[in-house]
This record gives sequence, C-alpha cells and structure tokens, in this order.
Amino acid sequence: MRNIQIILGYQGSSYHGWQRQKNAITVQQKVEEALKEVTGQQLEIIGASRTDSGVHANGQSANFLTHSKIPVDKIPYAINSKLPRDIRVYQALERPMDFHSRYHSTGKKYTYHVINNAFGSALDFNRAWHVQKALNIEHMIKANQHFIGTHDFAAFRSTGSSVKTSERTIYASKLWQREEKLILEIKGNGFLYNMVRIIMGTLIEVGMGKISHKDIPAIIQSRERDRAGITAPAHGLYLEKVYYENP
Repeated sequence: MRNIQIILGYQGSSYHGWQRQKNAITVQQKVEEALKEVTGQQLEIIGASRTDSGVHANGQSANFLTHSKIPVDKIPYAINSKLPRDIRVYQALERPMDFHSRYHSTGKKYTYHVINNAFGSALDFNRAWHVQKALNIEHMIKANQHFIGTHDFAAFRSTGSSVKTSERTIYASKLWQREEKLILEIKGNGFLYNMVRIIMGTLIEVGMGKISHKDIPAIIQSRERDRAGITAPAHGLYLEKVYYENP
C-alpha cells in the first residue's frame, strides 16, 4: 500500500465545491472517478480544504491510499488523461502512511480577486468579483493591516462552523492594485468558514466608505458577525497553497 499526495488546481465554476455530494458534481468526485480508471480501485481522496461551490484552486492538496505501482512521477500524467480540462494535477509525492492532507496542514494561503471598473471583465467572468463603485484603496490597505496577528475572528465567520475555537493567526496579508484588478493575498495557520470572503467583503465596504478603516480592531474585538461587512462572492476566491512541516 502507498500513500500518495497530489497537488492540483481547478476552475471551480462548474463544480459544487470540493467535497463529494449525492446530487451535485464536485471536484472530489471527478478526481476519484479518474483514479478509478487509472488504478482500477475505488479510492477515497482526502482534500486539505473543502472549498465551496464556485471557489477555485491553484494549490489544493489531497492524498489517497492505493496498491497501484504507477511511478510517482507518472501519476499526474495518468490522472490528467482522465480528468476534464478544468481540473489539473500538477505534482504527486510519496508520503508516509500516516500522512493526512487535512490534519497535517500547518497553514494555507488564499487570494481574492476583484475587478473594480464600470463594466467588469469578460475574461474574468466567474473568476473575480466585479465591484463597480470607486474604492478608496488607501483606506482598504490600512484596514487590512489590522487582520495580521493572532485574533479571535468570530466576527468574520459564517454560521454553520463546528470548530472548537475561532482564534486564528494571520501571518501575512497584502492588498494591492494592478490596473483595474485588486488582489488580496492572505496566509494563516487556518481559516474559519467564509473567513477570507468576509474579510474581503469588509475591505470593500471600507473602500466604499461604509466602514472606517479605524473601526476594524473594534469589529474584531466585538466577535459580532453583524459588525463586519458582507460575505464576498465565492467566485473571487482561490486556494493558492497548503503548507506542511515536511514539504
């Protein structure tokens, strides 16, 4: 038996998230179907992040147990030959038998993409949030700095999460503008349900003048969801990388 980790990317628009569901097509389902064709086994693949419907990934991590003897460097070629073009496996690694993609993760990096202009972008349709109103980028950058560090992020969590604690550490968070596109890049030891999308929604409301950048610390301390901004749409969110102690 072998434990294989794969790094994969996908365009999430056509899928109802990562996790397999009974009545909807998901990324996990497509990868498991491809693995069955390649290995002849009905395998369960464990994803590091259960990305929601419409969310994209450049660096999702997953692992599976298999009796297959395919050389590890050939595994991406084999799986990709059976996958749709909007899901790609980029790398495969042999891992110890106790390796678990989700439980052994030490952190994740996400980006969130916004198109800020009058008409949107045809090429970024379903790949970035279109915000028409002019934004105060300087205030958004100032607001974003308050998220760095260890905080209780209960105000930035959607209901439905069953985690024991809402305390998380944000190692780095950077917001920059590239022509008409805004990109938030955020790295932390973990994220609550919809946390990045609520942070982005809050930053947009700061940019619109609905929330002051000076109020972010008080919003964090309040732990009250209704004090923070809206939840940004899923289609602007990208899982960029999952981190492990032993890469």
